Parts: sequence; C-alpha cells; structure tokens
Amino acid sequence: MTLHSYRAPWIVGRTALLEHAAEDFLNEVTRQTPWRKARFEALLDRLGEHLGDPVPLADVTAGRLAAWHAALPAGDQADAAELIGAFQAYLHDWGWVPRPAQD
Repeated sequence: MTLHSYRAPWIVGRTALLEHAAEDFLNEVTRQTPWRKARFEALLDRLGEHLGDPVPLADVTAGRLAAWHAALPAGDQADAAELIGAFQAYLHDWGWVPRPAQD
C-alpha cells in the first residue's frame, strides 16, 4: 500500500486576509487577462488602504465594497465596479467565501 502525503494549503487554520485572496486573484487575472492586472492591482491596494490593511476577508462585505466604490472619484468607479464583480466571482468560484444563499 502506498501512502500519499498531501499538504493542506498554507491558509488552512489561519485567518484569510484580503491581501491573500487578492494575490491569488491577481495571479489568475494575469493568467487569463494580463492587461487587467495593473489596473486591478492598484484598485485592490486602494481597497485595502480604505478598509485598513490587514483586513480579514470575512470583513470584505458587499456593503463595505459598495461604500468604497461610492467614495472613489467618478473616473475610477467604472473600473472599480468591474473589479468588484470579477473579484467577488473569483472568491465564490475558488472557495474563498461561500456563495450567498438563493431565496
């Protein structure tokens, strides 16, 4: 019988932070659509600053994202809306956070 040694992801047992999920998200964005990386990276840095890095990922709620979006200059809001949609989808698709319950 062969025993396989599997390592748990490094995040297991630790509080997931926005910066952890953002780094993984940016790696995925780079792989799929590299032209969006720099723009999204800058916005995620601003989000972290707004929320007070380091921020637990569980504290990155829809309400807090909406408040951050509303506080941005008008010229940045379209890019931020695109980022929020893509980032939230990534968080759900990759199991960082559970999907909201459907009514």
